[in-house]
Amino acid sequence: MTLRPLHIQLDGATIEQIPFEASDGAELGLCRIAADGADGTDRPAVLLLHGLTASSDIFTLPETRNLVDVLLDAGYEPWLLDWRGSCRLPHNERRERYSFDDVALFDIPEAVAYIRGRIGERRLFVVAHCLGAISLSMSMTAGLVPGLAGVVAQGVFMTPKVSGRTRLRLHLGGELLRTRWAHLPVDFKKVGLRSRYTPVFALASLSADCDDPTCQILQNSAWGTGASLFAHENLDKITHDRLAELFGTLPTWVLPHLRRMELAHSVVRWNPGGHRYGRLPENALDHADRIDCPVMLVSGSDNKIWLDSNELCYDVLTRRFPQLDIRYVEVPGYGHMDPIIGRGAALDVFGPVVRFLDEHRRSGAVVGS
Repeated sequence: MTLRPLHIQLDGATIEQIPFEASDGAELGLCRIAADGADGTDRPAVLLLHGLTASSDIFTLPETRNLVDVLLDAGYEPWLLDWRGSCRLPHNERRERYSFDDVALFDIPEAVAYIRGRIGERRLFVVAHCLGAISLSMSMTAGLVPGLAGVVAQGVFMTPKVSGRTRLRLHLGGELLRTRWAHLPVDFKKVGLRSRYTPVFALASLSADCDDPTCQILQNSAWGTGASLFAHENLDKITHDRLAELFGTLPTWVLPHLRRMELAHSVVRWNPGGHRYGRLPENALDHADRIDCPVMLVSGSDNKIWLDSNELCYDVLTRRFPQLDIRYVEVPGYGHMDPIIGRGAALDVFGPVVRFLDEHRRSGAVVGS
């Protein structure tokens, strides 16, 4: 398998690309970024998890002050996992299918175990975005990643919730899409005007403020669901022009699992229990008492895909499990993706994230995997 190169420009840091394969045979991507001249013995590690069809590129944007830059300057050691939903990997375009159960059972716990084997007794945090955060919540409530120093979940975590229009399109349109296409691309230049995907791009262009087809299908339509991935004005022009590189093909076979979770307003297992998936809870929310670290839930105030999912998650968790250390931070004027890739995210979002990490940098016990 060929892993697409990571788009990154860092001064004063070394990038270590690590061949990494999950125990079920899925080839993944893992890399460690270490500050030059630092032996790493006192730097807590931070595992970064992207969302579906994105990749670790969202954390390393060279045109802005990105999350990796901020973490390095704050004295942390970033680790980037490209799980099987990454656009740097070919899994979304292959015939072999996966569910978020596989990410929760294999990708995340095994990456955590590998990192712990490398960092020893140093602390390990996780900053997770979107479906990376949803999958992480399943891993945590299954007891597969105990003893994390802290978790930041951006956009959504354990209580996915979308608008009524998006729900309708997921249920009706999602089935129509699955019967016609196994994948939905975002780069119109690659598929062309005469492709079978033209109706999807045409639908996304309706009432769009931007002329770019990739922006339309992401910001104005979110792959035909009627949602929006980001606040357009928050993106740097270079980032906007790279959207087809930052986001890849959507596998339509994941839509039924997303619908099931959204209907339940909880992260639920897709596969039946048994020898393989029985380690995962049927409903992650019912086992949230297994969360053994502080959690910060972050969301843009204008998140138009997951709405107030993280605020709902905070309300539910603090009511049902008052013993948990949960907090909620809302970022005014931001959508769903721009808290990660927005040109002002370093000031508006990453600052509070680093303060949370600093608060728990030395407190509490470290539990091995």
